[in-house]
Amino acid sequence: MKVEIAPSQTFNDIGGLDDQILEIKEAVELPLNNPDLFLDIGVVPPKGVILFGEPGTGKTLLAKAVANSTKASFIRVTGSELVQKYLGDGPRLVREIFKIATHISPSIIFMDEIDAIVTVRFDSTSSGEKEIQRTMLELLNQLDGFDYKENLKIIMATNRIDTLDPALIRPGRIDRKIEIPLPDEKTLKKIFTVHLKKMKISENVKIDKLLISKHNLTGADIRGICTEAALLALKNHRILVEQKDFKNAHDLILYRKKKINMDFLYC
Repeated sequence: MKVEIAPSQTFNDIGGLDDQILEIKEAVELPLNNPDLFLDIGVVPPKGVILFGEPGTGKTLLAKAVANSTKASFIRVTGSELVQKYLGDGPRLVREIFKIATHISPSIIFMDEIDAIVTVRFDSTSSGEKEIQRTMLELLNQLDGFDYKENLKIIMATNRIDTLDPALIRPGRIDRKIEIPLPDEKTLKKIFTVHLKKMKISENVKIDKLLISKHNLTGADIRGICTEAALLALKNHRILVEQKDFKNAHDLILYRKKKINMDFLYC
């Protein structure tokens, strides 16, 4: 478990995702900053949201940005960390996470890879599977056990929302589902612009030829391209990143993605 006091990332660090930013602001930022608005209108504020989409599309960055905008403590934990070896350790960790979050409120609990512990339930004789289900039941119990007065919100993320148990994502526990899509060419350009602001680049750099949406590039890929381009420039004893560096880095990232996909198909 990692705790950050108001992460440094902001919504300005996100390229695109305008609709998704608005949705998470409505479900997380507004209830934390102005809970009385929901009481005035006569509804209970949402307890949390789940972000779903392809890896590298910006789910973690979006969660950190909303924590920054609310000045809330940010507690990050991955679902796999809640899968413990000994009986009862998983549920105990879940209880401790919510206890700490309540103690340092306002706070946001970000649970990444939540599909590791809340997949659809089935009968099992395996002690390991039973322990995972106990952890999930404790998580559901904790979601039912807190209210808006505790200034606590839950953000979950998954690549496979179709595998999750319906009991988790029903209204009253996780009230809003936000899909994070693969970026189109316009969004890719915005993401590139965010990263290029921090780099020393040559005047001849033009990224339009690299922005082809059919390559299914993600925000993480764009960051990787910028990093690789900078490394290529340093390798050639330059501090200015040139067009050829971005082109070579782009080809390298695409090659690695293709290789990973082929290895996955034939493993």
